[in-house]
Amino acid sequence: MLDDRKTAILSAVIQEYIATAQPVGSTHIAAARNIQVSSATVRSEMSHLESEGFLVQPHTSAGRIPTDKGYRYYVDHLTTPGRLDKAATRQVGDFFSAAHGRLEEMLHQTSNLLAELTNNAAVVVGPKAEAIPIRRVQIVSLSSTMATVVAVFANGTVENVSIEIDELDDDVCLATASAHLSAGLSGSVLSAVTQISPTSDASVDRLTQAGLQGLLQLGAGDQVFTGGVSAVADAFDAVEVVRSVLHTLEQQFVVVSLVSDIVGRGMSVAIGLEHGVEPLSACSVVVAPVVVDGEHLGSVGVLGPTRMNYPQALATVEVVSEQLGHRIEEG
Repeated sequence: MLDDRKTAILSAVIQEYIATAQPVGSTHIAAARNIQVSSATVRSEMSHLESEGFLVQPHTSAGRIPTDKGYRYYVDHLTTPGRLDKAATRQVGDFFSAAHGRLEEMLHQTSNLLAELTNNAAVVVGPKAEAIPIRRVQIVSLSSTMATVVAVFANGTVENVSIEIDELDDDVCLATASAHLSAGLSGSVLSAVTQISPTSDASVDRLTQAGLQGLLQLGAGDQVFTGGVSAVADAFDAVEVVRSVLHTLEQQFVVVSLVSDIVGRGMSVAIGLEHGVEPLSACSVVVAPVVVDGEHLGSVGVLGPTRMNYPQALATVEVVSEQLGHRIEEG
């Protein structure tokens, strides 16, 4: 643990650097209201903080900037989740009160909301369809050779997938297969279903099996949405860093693994290489799980430079994840 004076100076440097993105000098810190020591003393303490790995001096004549270790100390010991101001709290409440329709669209808009509130890139990982109980299923003919399987889930989500049918499959056959598939899946989650009991009609069984396989493939996919990606371009000076971050955010599997790993490790903040994704080494990720009926069904998070406003980011993802969980539970 750092002593009180070093702690105060480290906190002041980090807060100033977050606000300005410019190296911070001892003279500026000495003028801060809660730092009641001389500039020479501040300079000496900053030198000690640098030798201990909390600060670094990017250029000989420049001030200091925080290291990942400095940010970690700041997050662990000097910050608590802030509180959203009234305007932001009202914006979140109004958003979820007005959210209707497909879950997919709400998740997409939630990522945009997070990005707008934090001015960082935002990630929302929604619940897999295979984890949500099914309410009913219907097979609807599209043409003589194609049909769509429509599944209504317990939380109000509606998903559909196309399947091939035989030209001889008439409306009666489709209706019978719909009823049989719906009866076999109603109240169940897709991850727990391996087969539907057969009937005495080969055509009905073929359609039922095709519908089930289509839904299983649909249910296994991750729902991942990113918002505010353009904010990344404004957050970093180096073009190669921007390019690397943008390219990584386009890779859905990497994004899901990143968020899932952080939440799985019981962390709410991963700074720099703590998250283990090299192309995002200049970034921090702040996440919160989305919990519905005591079960972790998704996550929300923001990704930005390590100099992000951590108290605000923590408060925002906490409020949004809680509200999103309530909205999914209500359906």
